[in-house]
Amino acid sequence: MIQRLLVANRAEIASRVFRTCRDLGIETVAVHSDADAELPYVGEADLAVHLAGTAPADTYLRADLIVQAAIDSGADALHPGYGFLSENADFARAVIAAGLTWVGPQPEAIDAMGSKIEAKRLMEAAGVPVLTNLDAATATEADLPLIVKASAGGGGRGMRIVRDLADLPREIEIAGDEALSAFGDGTVFVETYVERGRHVEVQVWGDAAGRIAVLGERDCSLQRRHQKVVEEAPAPGTFTSSTRTAMHRAARLAAEAIGYQGAGTVEFLYDEAGERFFFLEMNTRLQVEHPVTELVFGTDLVELQLRAAQGETSDVTYPAEPDGHAIEVRLYAEDPDQDYQPQSGLLRRFEIPTGPGVRVDSGFATGTTVSTHYDAMLAKVIAHGRTRDEAARRLAGTLRRARIHGVTTNRDQLLTILADPRFLAGEVSTAFLDEMPSRPVAAGHPEVAATIAIAEAARLARTVQRGTPVAWRNVVSQPQRTEFEVSTSSTTEGGSTVVEWYGGRDGYRVVDGPLVVAASPTSVTLESEGVRTSYEVALGATGSYDAPVVDVDWPGGHRALRRTPRFIDPADAVASGSLLAPMPGTVVRVAVEAGQSVVQGDTVLVLEAMKMQHTVSAPTAGTVTAVHVRPGSQVASGEVLAVVEGEDA
Repeated sequence: MIQRLLVANRAEIASRVFRTCRDLGIETVAVHSDADAELPYVGEADLAVHLAGTAPADTYLRADLIVQAAIDSGADALHPGYGFLSENADFARAVIAAGLTWVGPQPEAIDAMGSKIEAKRLMEAAGVPVLTNLDAATATEADLPLIVKASAGGGGRGMRIVRDLADLPREIEIAGDEALSAFGDGTVFVETYVERGRHVEVQVWGDAAGRIAVLGERDCSLQRRHQKVVEEAPAPGTFTSSTRTAMHRAARLAAEAIGYQGAGTVEFLYDEAGERFFFLEMNTRLQVEHPVTELVFGTDLVELQLRAAQGETSDVTYPAEPDGHAIEVRLYAEDPDQDYQPQSGLLRRFEIPTGPGVRVDSGFATGTTVSTHYDAMLAKVIAHGRTRDEAARRLAGTLRRARIHGVTTNRDQLLTILADPRFLAGEVSTAFLDEMPSRPVAAGHPEVAATIAIAEAARLARTVQRGTPVAWRNVVSQPQRTEFEVSTSSTTEGGSTVVEWYGGRDGYRVVDGPLVVAASPTSVTLESEGVRTSYEVALGATGSYDAPVVDVDWPGGHRALRRTPRFIDPADAVASGSLLAPMPGTVVRVAVEAGQSVVQGDTVLVLEAMKMQHTVSAPTAGTVTAVHVRPGSQVASGEVLAVVEGEDA
């Protein structure tokens, strides 16, 4: 029996495993990098071991350090979580060789599925339908579109769609670099890309005797950059019973072909138009989206993993059919309106409500910092209902009540998805987000609410003249002006906004704005066209009237407003043509040098942040007059990377 378990992973992954361990009375050990020392999972564990450094290659990808941490902490078992070393057969062997219980499939099964290229050959021999690999050197226009994939990993890293053959060599190079950074193996392959396909996966579990159980399927079609955003169980829409039966059978054949033990997932690409499906890969680990399966089958997949690892072959039951419907959304620190640029920084507030039928798996809390070194996912929010519509409505209500301050997230995009008629009708595909119309600007007056809350905070902070109304002037010549810079994921409009207002004995009056009904430093009620709306206001971390950032939440969404300074320091100005870092990250490649001529769209450099690579291109034709970084440089958001002087400058 397992007594003490080390989880070789971080954030919500480790927290999830620890939760089951607490229920079973198993002691837990966390490992953490420098950047993760303050995250909640470290405190949740009974013991914690520090891995010096921040980069995955120095910490969570160091098999030797993790095995030693297990030995030093007295653990007798190790759970790899998902990601990092979870599908590394050599790591599994090292764990077993150290006398520890490996909570995962046998290393031979990991080897069999570790290379997507070899796995496809094995599945084809087992009778599972597959897509044929293409030779990049002989691919033709007739083969387009193509997709480049990393052989050793997943999660969207090392994956690129190619619609022009001229782009294929460059995309192969970028995909290989991403794969090498994320998985330590830069091998990639090319296959046909199925437009508007659906990503459907089947959950399997094998006991210690190799008996395979199928626990339904999940639809994970809604993706950006080939990374999942929304997952649900069972698969919705026109997913017929005959297709479901055939896919479940194919998944069972795949697992039986390698004598699989433990929890695993067989992923398929489903062509809805032709009602046919193809094997994509088998993930020999727990999946990020496993909670939707747990909710509809009333089971605990981590517990099943532990049972298999302990050699149990009986006393495990599971329902034959799912109960109701479950939907999961991944809450990412990213800006969907800026091509999903990852975000980082301090979470001034991070609160997601729970309730009946709602589950939150999170790795962060108020006061923790989102770093640039790891994945951008903050939490998974999952809702279960008797029907799909009920689950979607319950999930949307939870997200609307969430309070997330400090970093831009995809929360508002998720709300738009859950209200989209196509989604509610079950019309999902991998092209869904690309085809989704621009999100409307949230209706409301958050800038007015922020202005009034600031005024009230200033009034209450006075030490003299407390009886004088805010902004009182004996002779009124002009209104007060409060200006904000707008930064939010809920609107595509940027720039600044100005509120003109008066204060006096009768309260506040906004020029060409709503009526101020009630006000305090934390709550403002406004009336517009006969409808009253309450706004929740947070004046920075301290609640001070001079806080540089004001967060406003209301039924229409969230708005982060930064006070525009009255005077700008000339030292903060940057030269014309400066290319600024769109996000914090690491420079992995510099493609130009000072004095070089470039044309619009030429690659200037490549940044890596949160496991993805991002190209910074020349905005116009011109000459590179300065390069301020080199490969390996760590840069902050907004930092000047290079200067391209346009031809007409």
